[in-house]
Amino acid sequence: MDHVILEMKNIDKRFSGVHALKSVNFELKKGEVHALMGENGAGKSTLMKVLCGIHKRDGGEINLFGEQVNFNTIKDSQEAGISIIHQELNMMNHLTVAQNIYIGREPMINGLYIDDKKMEQDSKELFDRIGVQIDPSAILGTLTVGKQQMVEIAKAISRDCKILILDEPTAALTQVEVEELFKIMNDLKAKDIGMIYISHRMDEINRISDRITVMRDGEYVGTLITKDTTKDEIVKMMVGRVIYGDKKEQSNVPEDAEVVLEVKNLNRGKEIKNVSFKLRKGEILGFSGLMGAGRTEVARAIYGADGIDGGEIFINGEKVKIKSPSDAVKKGICYLSEDRKRYGLMLDKSLAENSVLASLDNYIKFGWINDNLIEKDAERENAKLKTKTPSMKQLLRNLSGGNQQKVIIARWLLKNSDIFIFDEPTRGIDIGAKSEMYTLMEELAALGKSVIMISSELAEIQRLSDRVVVMCEGRITGELDIKDATQEKIMAYATMRE
Repeated sequence: MDHVILEMKNIDKRFSGVHALKSVNFELKKGEVHALMGENGAGKSTLMKVLCGIHKRDGGEINLFGEQVNFNTIKDSQEAGISIIHQELNMMNHLTVAQNIYIGREPMINGLYIDDKKMEQDSKELFDRIGVQIDPSAILGTLTVGKQQMVEIAKAISRDCKILILDEPTAALTQVEVEELFKIMNDLKAKDIGMIYISHRMDEINRISDRITVMRDGEYVGTLITKDTTKDEIVKMMVGRVIYGDKKEQSNVPEDAEVVLEVKNLNRGKEIKNVSFKLRKGEILGFSGLMGAGRTEVARAIYGADGIDGGEIFINGEKVKIKSPSDAVKKGICYLSEDRKRYGLMLDKSLAENSVLASLDNYIKFGWINDNLIEKDAERENAKLKTKTPSMKQLLRNLSGGNQQKVIIARWLLKNSDIFIFDEPTRGIDIGAKSEMYTLMEELAALGKSVIMISSELAEIQRLSDRVVVMCEGRITGELDIKDATQEKIMAYATMRE
């Protein structure tokens, strides 16, 4: 594994005056999993895009298998043996698995007809090589995200891939799918394929990587041998400080704090079974549980995104009917979806436009939209949240995941919402942005706002919650004051099946 197959030396890249990469160095060895870490905006994705030929570098050199290379397109890098699997898969869901693998290079019969039989047979052989069971004739859109990712890996192998780049590959996977992915990665290591692994999950980095390179603000910070380092050392290199907080020892909410939201006997099919709980003013109420426990379903039902079969909802002691998200918004409830790109953002609109989306009526008078006021208010709220952007006119798709999340929160602050439902608020954002998100939720609670936080990370639940509600298979199986909420107790309730 000592043979270096990729060297990137003094890589420099500028965008309209922004110095995105500053003399960055990176190397990859044969059969190595090399983790690339850093906060959002550190330059990780830009470095990989330079490697793949998506961006042209302004300085430095790239050596592949001992020879200097210049890639002008992603096709050039693919032909040289480099493949990248993005966090958001870019595939044709209406085509079959085999068609996705060989699209643009299908085997032909006499140069006239696509040989579907050979394409499916070749696909099956690829799956056998990486040890997964997937039907090549299945429509891709019917597969889970985990299986779709396996298809992408098979596609890379079909191109005789020597270097595989995986960008946040486990963000949308179940634990079983994560284990399956790691098994495949270990098999690829044994075949001398080098892998660049981009992730914010420390436990995964420790398990799967051999070395870690850390970037910060477009610069190379250093490279560590994984087995010889600690989480705190990595975090210090990434953000210059240790930002993991300790478990909250006691609730910040007075026992006599008023109840702002009460849910009684909420039911929806098999997904929600007689769920009842209370949320108090200034409280952060953590919802914990395993995949499929029903936490998101409860949040969507409260928000009116999904209908219910029965149950009652009270806001400030008054029974309310919430049949749609607009009803919820009028009652002061906002919901920050786990899938914010699909349900929360307009990526091709500006930061300012996204910030005022929920309160647009306030900026229209006599049919005219007051763009200056929109920009002023958006700037004020985003400044509070320390949203990193060159201007309020910046398209949202050009912001990092953490900053996109802040824009959604700015939207609801402008709407003056009182109840915030955060569904996996730190999924897909880096450690520094996580710390800012924690501070933000605490500040909201200190202002008297009430927060429901759904999280799959026990450390996050313990770090922020005043109380913890635990669900399993659609039911609430336990409720704990934070001083009693040990990980052992939470997991015991999370696995308490009927």
